[in-house]
Amino acid sequence: MKSPQDIVNEMMNSDAFSNWLGIRILEIEPGFCKLTITVRPEMLNGHQTAHGGISYSVSDSALAFASNSRGQKAVSIETSIAHIAPVFAGDELLVICREINCGKTIGRYESIVYNQNQKIIAKFNGTVFRHPELW
Repeated sequence: MKSPQDIVNEMMNSDAFSNWLGIRILEIEPGFCKLTITVRPEMLNGHQTAHGGISYSVSDSALAFASNSRGQKAVSIETSIAHIAPVFAGDELLVICREINCGKTIGRYESIVYNQNQKIIAKFNGTVFRHPELW
């Protein structure tokens, strides 16, 4: 079976959007992912804060990496996010995704998104369907 790092590397190699986000994987373990991005000017909305889709998208990528890291293919079936504080150009976001439950076909995960000052800027929850297919 492939290692969690091998799985995430394979995913990143074909994930144009996560690469556009500039995701840098800091740590990957079974059911766990820690990653970071730098918010760029083209990620801002009309209020000159990061579009809500940025913290959502980076959290969704963390969910994908954490949930697939056990070697069984997984896809999200439900996600939600609470935006807590604004994000600005130049901010360094850190996302930590942890597995809450890993069943035979369903997994639950939560992510917390921090800025460079360790301030929580978003909380994300996700449910995945775990396919029988392996990586």
